[in-house]
Amino acid sequence: MPNIPERPCRITLGEDGPLLVEGPVEITCADGMVAASDRFLVAVCTCRRSRMYPWCDTSHRRRTQPGRETD
Repeated sequence: MPNIPERPCRITLGEDGPLLVEGPVEITCADGMVAASDRFLVAVCTCRRSRMYPWCDTSHRRRTQPGRETD
């Protein structure tokens, strides 16, 4: 059963970036893995490119733009 917070959890949607969530947070992934952080603000990956998934490591910045190829 979820905790009942004193105030709502704040989540900020970034443009082509991670979800910024005010902590502390606990995330249950699709495979059942639980990731927890007691930081005051965490970045949750939405692109699934992060090596630290579910936490963002800014891997989304390395995306190529449509129509552009990298060598």
